[in-house]
Amino acid sequence: MNIIGPSFIALQVSDLETSARFYTQELGLNRVAQSPPGAVVFATTPIPFALRVPSVDLSEVEHLGWGVALWLKADYPRALHDKLAEAGVTIVTPPFEGPFGLTFAFEDPHGYIITIHG
Repeated sequence: MNIIGPSFIALQVSDLETSARFYTQELGLNRVAQSPPGAVVFATTPIPFALRVPSVDLSEVEHLGWGVALWLKADYPRALHDKLAEAGVTIVTPPFEGPFGLTFAFEDPHGYIITIHG
């Protein structure tokens, strides 16, 4: 019995529609045709990415996602960075050339830090 690797990634959010709008409008992700109740699943490959209503009281945690690094690959990370910066999204780590190409990190509407790379 071996673990093969991640097969699904979801962030718990307190306002599902606000987050879904951010990820579709600002990041350009597309929703799948049908998501389970209380979730929005995006058409990402090879691993599905989703947002979902929380299973815990998010107001009880000091900071969402501490200790977890979520990296998303983008075709044009510089263009995405510029779009997010122009939209007023908090850029946590400015673009730099890293081992996976141009890389930067931003904070989503609920405080999750998301790293984008090329």
